[in-house]
Amino acid sequence: QVHLVESGGGLVQAGDSLKLACAASGRTFSGYAMGWFRQAPGKEREFVTATSGSDFSTYYAESVKGRFTIFRDNAKNTVYLQMNSLKLEDTAVYYCAVRDSSLRRTSAEDYAYWGQGTQVTVSS
Repeated sequence: QVHLVESGGGLVQAGDSLKLACAASGRTFSGYAMGWFRQAPGKEREFVTATSGSDFSTYYAESVKGRFTIFRDNAKNTVYLQMNSLKLEDTAVYYCAVRDSSLRRTSAEDYAYWGQGTQVTVSS
């Protein structure tokens, strides 16, 4: 059974950094696309970033480009999200997700497996 567990969320101040981790178990995900999404209160879940399972290329939402970095450690079956220069509008529950394909996608419907989410709160 596939299982994803996020960690690293918390309460930080605007301008701070935070690193999220998503540990996968149940199978090896080295050849599969992995992504991060987030959902703020009262809003729909939105794409943040994703990395391909083949060439490990990455893609970012405009709102986080230049501030967030996704990277994976296939040996640990883990994907990370390094978040720098955090803003108030980054406050959300962050979810990691894995596709049944190596191709990265931005739509949540394209992802087969999801973690339970970790809360990130940015205060002024």
